Amino acid sequence: MRTLLTTISLLLSSSTAIAQQSPAWLDAQTAVAALQRGELTSEQLVNYYLARIAADNQQGYQLAAIADINKDAVAQAKALDQQRAAGKVLSPLHGLPVVLKANIATADAMPTTAGALALKGHVTARDAQLVQQLRAAGAVVLGKTNLSEWANFRGEGSASGWSALGGQVKNPHLLTHTPCGSSSGSAAAVAADFSLLAVGTETDGSITCPAAINGVVGIKPSRGAVSGEGIIPIASAQDIAGPMARKVFDAALLLDAMLTPEAKSKLSQPLAQAAVATSKAKKVLLVRAYDKRNAALSPMFNQLAVMLQASGVEVVNNDSWTLPGELYQAEFQVLIYEFKRDLEQWLKDYQVNENLDTLAEIVAFNQQQGEAALAFYGQQYLQQAAEIDLQKDQAAYQQALQQSRLLAERALNQYLKQQQFDAIILPSYGPAWLIDHVNGDSFNFGTSTAAAVAGYPSVTLPATYSGVLPLGISVVGLPWSEAELVALAATLERFLGAYRQPQFLTAAE
Repeated sequence: MRTLLTTISLLLSSSTAIAQQSPAWLDAQTAVAALQRGELTSEQLVNYYLARIAADNQQGYQLAAIADINKDAVAQAKALDQQRAAGKVLSPLHGLPVVLKANIATADAMPTTAGALALKGHVTARDAQLVQQLRAAGAVVLGKTNLSEWANFRGEGSASGWSALGGQVKNPHLLTHTPCGSSSGSAAAVAADFSLLAVGTETDGSITCPAAINGVVGIKPSRGAVSGEGIIPIASAQDIAGPMARKVFDAALLLDAMLTPEAKSKLSQPLAQAAVATSKAKKVLLVRAYDKRNAALSPMFNQLAVMLQASGVEVVNNDSWTLPGELYQAEFQVLIYEFKRDLEQWLKDYQVNENLDTLAEIVAFNQQQGEAALAFYGQQYLQQAAEIDLQKDQAAYQQALQQSRLLAERALNQYLKQQQFDAIILPSYGPAWLIDHVNGDSFNFGTSTAAAVAGYPSVTLPATYSGVLPLGISVVGLPWSEAELVALAATLERFLGAYRQPQFLTAAE
């Protein structure tokens, strides 16, 4: 901890003081240094973000990114400021505000609901493991973020970012367009400067897509790198929590505090240190198969190739990236089975009303509530999962699990292992589409599935723009290569300089 704090201080020793009157659009490096120098307090930070949320979450731009506020956040910030004044700094994260996706359990007055009417007001008696770690590191849990209901695994025809409890999250860059899901509120919150840091969760694309589409950074760690204990699940085979922030360093700093001890032992160095280190990548694959899907991609990748080659990196272009259809079919079979098994266990472990602690009971509740619970789309996934027989269907599930992982690992390992690429760089998702509560999402393309199913890490960062809409790239590597990926992503971030503060537009210019 001392080494990292010293590193941050040295990096910013010549920086100017932040504007005392407003900590708007701060990055974590500046915030940590300002807290160290006494130019800023955690209480000031928390009050600033609370004011931003009050202005534009339900009022103003009506982003609906925040589902609940921690009523004790200011008091917690004051206590952390007092600890700092007494010389007790718990970690580099000490005093920094973070918001959590509303499917992550917290032992406070904020409910853990996954946005579902069936869990309205459900308060848990204990923190999820990752929340325990964040509190121990001195983070201030500012609030919980809205999300795609049940992490976008309720039914067909959904619109990302909508939940029965939280309404529709909006994209801060263009308010009529999707924030993508399911960690939509977490991405929109950091994009709109409602918080310095956020935590999202991903099963397949739920960190990657909202990060890319809201123009921020998201890290999906290696399978098992962050404890899933306490998170309302879809499927433990693929679920993972990860950080979201406006800069690579900021996300890395947050992830350092979320990692399990076992994960830390497998990484080459702390991730925040990697974010300020020189990338050692020597060979990367650029996936160019989507260049014709958006006019902004080809020039961006051309520039990226030139920059990497000038830095001594061998660059290979790939214009034929595809995944077999069997992978998606097997993945869905795994998710449906594990949704039944894992969600019902969570409902019991976290003492949900005994009349609503099975999928069958939730399906019946939604039917009884009608439009209040189901609104504009159905609950086909909940129904399919409710009908699973965990014993009878186990053999088919195991076969699907093996098949999905084999196909996903094969797609990545042919480059990362056999040809020894240090990383694969892909366009993350296409640009945001119009929010549509009649037809639901209209995804154009996405590339998250291989890393999601294989359990390999990926870092998503802003790369370019399609008009006013952000486009991101994802940097994917072998398990436990997070430090190397973060170093490469930070290098790309400095070169591309693609981050922009959102303009909260109501129409494309």
